[in-house]
Amino acid sequence: QVRLEESGGGLVQAGDSLRLSCTVSGRTFSNDAMGWFRQAPGKGRQFIAAISWNGGSTYYAHSVKGRFSISRDNAKSTVYLQMSSLKPEDTAAYYCAAVRTWGWGTRMMRSDEYDYWGQGTQVTVSS
Repeated sequence: QVRLEESGGGLVQAGDSLRLSCTVSGRTFSNDAMGWFRQAPGKGRQFIAAISWNGGSTYYAHSVKGRFSISRDNAKSTVYLQMSSLKPEDTAAYYCAAVRTWGWGTRMMRSDEYDYWGQGTQVTVSS
C-alpha cells in the first residue's frame, strides 16, 4: 500500500521558518518525482515546488521562490520543504505528491500529473 505522510506543520509567526517532511512508503521512492502543493480555505490547490527523481531539477512557484527550498533524501524516502520568511498568506494545508517518472518539465507544476497524495499538514502563520 502506497502511503505519503507529511509532518512538520504548525503555528508560527510571520518571519519564522518551518521544515515540512513527507515520507513515502510502499513504492520505490527514487523512481518518483515529488511535488508540494498547498490549499487555503476556499481556494484551489496551488503548486509550490517540485523536484525530480534524483534531485537534479526543481521548480518553484513565483510566490515562494527565494523563500522555500525543496530537497529529497532517497535513502530515507523523504522529501522536504524548507520554508523561511513565512507570511500570513502562506497559511494553508500543505500536501506532498508523487508521480513515477524520470522525465521533467513544466507539467510537474500541475496537480493532475501526480498519482499519489498525502493527507496534508496544516501551516498557520500569524501576523
